[in-house]
Amino acid sequence: MALLVSRQRAFVARSLILSSCMALAQACGSTSPTITAPTPGPTPVTQDTTPPAIVREARGVWIATVANIDWPTRSTLSADQQRAELVDLMDRAAAARLNTVVFHIRPAGDAVYRSTLEPWAAMLTGVQGKDPGFDPLALAVDLAHARGMELHAWINPFRAGNTRDTLLLAATHQFNTHRDRLRIYGSQVWFDPGENAVQDHVMNVVRDIVQRYDVDAIHADDYFYPYVENDATGKAIPFPDSATYVRSGSTLSRDDWRRSNVDRFIERMSREVHALKPALKVGISPFGIWRPGNPAGVNGLDAYASIYADSRKWLQQGWVDYLAPQLYWSIAAPQQSFPALLDWWMAQNPMGRHVWPGLAAYRVADGTTSAFTELEIPNQVKLIRARPTGTGFILYNGNTTLKRNSGATAAAIAATSASPALVPASPWLDAVPPGIPTIVVSGRQLRWTPASGEAARWWVVRVRTSTGWTTQILFGDQNTLTITQDPERVLLNAADQAGNLGGTASWTHP
Repeated sequence: MALLVSRQRAFVARSLILSSCMALAQACGSTSPTITAPTPGPTPVTQDTTPPAIVREARGVWIATVANIDWPTRSTLSADQQRAELVDLMDRAAAARLNTVVFHIRPAGDAVYRSTLEPWAAMLTGVQGKDPGFDPLALAVDLAHARGMELHAWINPFRAGNTRDTLLLAATHQFNTHRDRLRIYGSQVWFDPGENAVQDHVMNVVRDIVQRYDVDAIHADDYFYPYVENDATGKAIPFPDSATYVRSGSTLSRDDWRRSNVDRFIERMSREVHALKPALKVGISPFGIWRPGNPAGVNGLDAYASIYADSRKWLQQGWVDYLAPQLYWSIAAPQQSFPALLDWWMAQNPMGRHVWPGLAAYRVADGTTSAFTELEIPNQVKLIRARPTGTGFILYNGNTTLKRNSGATAAAIAATSASPALVPASPWLDAVPPGIPTIVVSGRQLRWTPASGEAARWWVVRVRTSTGWTTQILFGDQNTLTITQDPERVLLNAADQAGNLGGTASWTHP
């Protein structure tokens, strides 16, 4: 009972106090106490500490020199103007996050580089054999490498020119020095692939390029035997190699013999290039249809039968390090479906070589009734990337990709490529990765020392600052980099010429 009385007295006391406080508040004109919320602090920033993956993809562009298609735009330009145009193309390619430039250096038994074997190409000065005053291939190699891009030297093995130009060919052109090796075919002049001396000469040219220039690949396109021409009556003109065929003593049919001549050259080029530089890539860009009906529903030129190119065999035999079939049709093309051809080519690859389809950027908004829309090429790239073995693509051609419509196609490709990419590895050429470099960071300057052993061809530098991660790909002769913000973390990897990636050197701000 005493405890109950005590609790009642305490309750009454609290009630009197509460009543007094309420009366005081009313006297002050307030009906309830004011509660002030705490001042919020700054919103926490989630720091992205996970390093970005190193992207592996070939993103190429062909730069054609024949007939001044891409570069130089006119043969009347000065050497300085030609250099400026090439710098501009390389800058645009790098800005689009491309990493491979396929540069046309031997269009027709001539040279877009300094050569003692063949004359200077006429598109440089307007006169075949005239020195342009600089070496375009040497410049292209330096420009590409300085921008983190590979430079592939593109040749036409057997094309020799046009008949209308025969009187304009330099005295040192093979048409004038070894006329017996060349054939007139309709409107064209052609090296006869069946002549052993022709194959020897072309391989001498290839060896000369490989030995004197620091290129990343030798690349040949689809001109082996000529595409068929018709005479005035519409009848197909036969290629004039009957005498060559008879002298060969071959027991093969004429068609099989022609295919064997091309096969022999492809295999020889691969073997001899790799003997000189084992990690140098050899690439071919054949016509996009091997044979009609492959795959089912595909129709078009029979490259196997008409230009004697058994391109599927070259891929299956592993005579190429990459094949770039020219899939110059749209996704919706009824008889040349891009995805159907893409999947077929990727399935013809038991040796696991790269298949980097050629895409027809030149057809985007080209003013014809069959023009591609601006979404066609980005959508084709998406299809390639969706395939497990889709590791790259090459765009034809340079000016339409990089300049037409203010560079719309290049911008679209860049928009789908969030990060710079390193060209995929070719481990069949060299499976041993380079070592881990040693890195030192002083303020905003990065400096590194390569590991002993195999030289680095490329460096992949990933840097995290207060604004996030960036990735750069640098040529192997560079060993310093100055950045614009204070680094918090730096990751560095070496890649060799075959593309093998070494271990990671890491630095973290103390």
